[in-house]
Amino acid sequence: MECRVLSIQSHVVRGYVGNKSATFPLQVLGFEVDSINSVQFSNHTGYTRDTSFLETVVDIVQELKRLNPKLVYVCDPVMGDQGSMYVPENILPVYRDKVVAVADILTPNQFEAELLTGRTISTEKDALDVMELLHQMGPDTVVLTSTDLTSPHGDQFLVALGSQKMVRTDGSKSTQKIRIEMPKVDAVFVGTGDLFTAMLLAWNHHHPNDLKSACEKTVSVLHHVIKRTITYANEMAGPGKRPNPAQLELRMVQSKKDIEDPDIVVEATIL
Repeated sequence: MECRVLSIQSHVVRGYVGNKSATFPLQVLGFEVDSINSVQFSNHTGYTRDTSFLETVVDIVQELKRLNPKLVYVCDPVMGDQGSMYVPENILPVYRDKVVAVADILTPNQFEAELLTGRTISTEKDALDVMELLHQMGPDTVVLTSTDLTSPHGDQFLVALGSQKMVRTDGSKSTQKIRIEMPKVDAVFVGTGDLFTAMLLAWNHHHPNDLKSACEKTVSVLHHVIKRTITYANEMAGPGKRPNPAQLELRMVQSKKDIEDPDIVVEATIL
């Protein structure tokens, strides 16, 4: 059975960002990909910045879901990070009131989740409560792709959290909640968020009722791509020098085998 993805993201001429970061790995995993560029840049600089475009996306999703009720819409609400918005503030109400409502899978970072719910996350319980609020707004699957929470393994790990609502074959409902801790890398990459969202869509398709497995494979793909990228970048930069942005472009094609069948190097904990 053919699986098809409509990818509506930014397009950057250089490097793997937006649609360039999503299309190749999805194709490697057997998906036919149609791309619509929300914006086009020579360098990475934010994403959808116009309310009318977002509202058009909502209309498209609603029409496609009318034609195909099984359609899955994954939304990465790219609005900001680390306490700062990098899109106009009038984008927030459209995401909160319209876009999230039609999403099946939502992948905000901590700051974006706080913006969407009006709640502050200081503890893991806060994060779980925020994800429950986001469920109530529409999506069955919510993944906080990064948080400021402290990992039990120390400050060298980044904590992500996920929650998935499921309906069992007997009609009863259940929720799977997970925590996943990823080793931090002392470098700045662009395109990793786009890659994360694309891989979560793909692996959720293969593991529709197992968020733990879908996230483990997603994060493991990122781990392998980033590890290969930083190794290459350090070699190009030379001893004692920090790699430049061009050297840190994701080594996507070189990671084809890891995308197809990732060695699981990061395990999630069921909460």
